[in-house]
Parts: sequence; C-alpha cells; structure tokens
Amino acid sequence: MGLKDKKILLAVSGGIAAYKSAELCRQFIREGASVRVVMTRGALAFITPMTFQALSGNPVHTELLDPAAEAAMGHIELARWADLVLIAPASAGFLARLAAGMADDLLSTLCLATSAPVVAAPAMNQQMWANAATRDNMERLQSRGIALWGPASGDQACGEVGPGRMLEPSDILDRVRDECFGRPLLKGRKVVITAGPTREAIDPVRYVSNHSSGKMGFALAEAARALGAEVVLVAGPVSLATPAGCTRIDVESAREMLAAVESSLGDAALFIGCAAVADFRPREVADQKLKKPVQNPVLELEENPDILATVTARYPEVFSVGFAAETGNLLEHAAAKLDKKKVGLICANDVTAADSGFNSDKNTIVALWRSSGELRQSRFGPDHKKTIAGNIIRLTAELAGWQ
Repeated sequence: MGLKDKKILLAVSGGIAAYKSAELCRQFIREGASVRVVMTRGALAFITPMTFQALSGNPVHTELLDPAAEAAMGHIELARWADLVLIAPASAGFLARLAAGMADDLLSTLCLATSAPVVAAPAMNQQMWANAATRDNMERLQSRGIALWGPASGDQACGEVGPGRMLEPSDILDRVRDECFGRPLLKGRKVVITAGPTREAIDPVRYVSNHSSGKMGFALAEAARALGAEVVLVAGPVSLATPAGCTRIDVESAREMLAAVESSLGDAALFIGCAAVADFRPREVADQKLKKPVQNPVLELEENPDILATVTARYPEVFSVGFAAETGNLLEHAAAKLDKKKVGLICANDVTAADSGFNSDKNTIVALWRSSGELRQSRFGPDHKKTIAGNIIRLTAELAGWQ
C-alpha cells in the first residue's frame, strides 16, 4: 500500500473545512498509514474527537497539559513519533501563532518540538487570505521550511468566492504520496526557471519594462523544489523572497538573463521560460539622464534575444516549457508559439482577465502540447498560482516521461 507503515500526525485546527479532515484521515488509513490526530480547541466546535478516534483507531489528543499523557511527556512523544505533521485545515489564527513561534497549545508545541516535515493546508475566508498580515505570516513560515499546500479557489461557506478553500482530501493524499513519501518526480534533475520582468535601460534612471511580478515563476520554482529538483531561479527585478532550497541569480536585462540561463543549462533536464522578457531594448543607452527636449524625443528600439527559442535551438536535450501572456486570441497565439519555439509545452494566460495574470496571486492557465501531431490542452484555474504551479510541474513531468 502507498503509505504502509508511515506515521502521520493529522492536526485539525478550527474551521468548517474540518469535515474534510475526517475523509482525509480515512484515506490515509486505507493507504496503510498509522494516523494520530491532534485537535485544537477551535476544531472541537466543528467536529468531535469521537469521529477521528473511530476513523484512526487511536485516542485523539486535544490538551497540552493532559495529566495522563504528560506523565510520559506526551507532547514530546508525539513529536518524535511522527514521520509527517500535516495541519489540515490550517486556520489563519493558528498559522499566525505558528509564524510567531508560540507554544501555547498542544499543536503549536508539537510543531516546534518535531524534527519531521511540517505541512499546512490553509483554509480561511478569501479576505483573510488576502490580508497583508496573513501574507507576511505565509512568507515567514515558508522561509522556515514549512510547506503550504493551497489554498484552492472557489465557493466558500460564508457565501464569498475566492482563494481560501482547503485542498480536497484526494489532492492532499496525492501530494503526501509524491512529495513526502514517494520518489519525488524531479529527484536528481536540475531545473532552470526564469521569472519576472526584464528592464532595458534608456538612461541611468529610465527603462523599458512590463508589469510582471514574478509570482508565477517563483511558484514554479517552489513546486519544482518540492518535487525534488535542483532549482536555479533566474529572476528579473522583483520584490519576492527566494523559495527555500533554490539557487537564485538576479538579472536586469534580457541579455543578462540569457547569459545566466546558458551558464546554468549545461546539466539541466528542464527549462521553464516564465519571465516576461522585453521584446525590444533601446538601440542606444545614454550615459547621463536625458533632459526634456524642446520637441518630442524619438526612442529607437532593437530586438532582444529570444531566450526560449535560443534554448530550444541550442539545448535540444533539455525539455522546455514556455509561457504566452496574451491579450486576445489566446489559443491561436499560444498554439503558434508552441510550434514556432519548438517547446514541449506552452502555458497561455489572458493577462487582461480580472484578478489574474500580472501582479495577482491567482491565474488561469491553458496548457497546450502536441501528442502524435494532435494539439492537446488542459486548463488550470482560476486558482492560486502556487496550486497551478504544482499542476504545471506534474504535467511537465508526465510529458517528459519522468513518471
């Protein structure tokens, strides 16, 4: 069985998504795992310990200072027992306490005391997920090596629609198999990913660029690393934290990005060109700031190198994935780019769509590839970019034959 003899500590915090955790517990047991359940006080308002005890076959733990358990330092014993600590659902309140390093209940204490991997599946109102405090907490947790799976986007119990839904139990089960206890799909493979915009200087203070935030490329880097890859992230000028375990090379211009990519591709298996590379650059760059002229200035441009086409031409042994940011005729333009650039996969998105594309945490991707000469496609989203990134990486591994 897929999870035979694996020891999973399933932690349930307060939220309506706690009902999904019962099904998740059942699926873990069916896979052969040994499951012990910890519930916060908030979780007790949504589902009873008896449910989890019946499903797991083990007593449920709810209190840090339980006299019977603490006679043998029960919370430390639980922390040592686990091969994986999975917090599902992970509420905004609990994640905030975890980010602060608090140990004021059983679950937060376990997370500090365990040497096992800690994974959180967030679940909360979409406005809470978008709040700046929550975003800051998520970055702090990820920088400490705590994996965040989700959230998904869709209808919420409060009646709102947006990112904040806990991933479905089947999705979490697949990720536990692949990323925690299986052979990661990309283990032993090097991946080079470009992200963000490029800046093409006009003079020392002005430049030509675009609206790319780099969030999609950074999400891809994080997803590839989680699946075991050695990741080199070539980033244009963005304000994002480096995903844990990734090597980052910062660049400004398209020519700098191409040089960094080529210096990293020698032993790579996969290249993902997610950066929004400026197609053109000024023909001449002024040494001094240009002063306002009497008449309108003319800016002469010349074409930048095509990084994706260069990689597919010079490194045919590397499986290459491209992105097509479009404002119309999405499938037509993406299919043309797929064939022209000779890539294995094109991921197309409409950057004019509301709450999607540039600067958004969400995206909608149509992935196109050819199989036996036939054009195939798969749609991901609308969903959080981190969720979509995982889907793209898994599809890429399948198309490259790395399953």
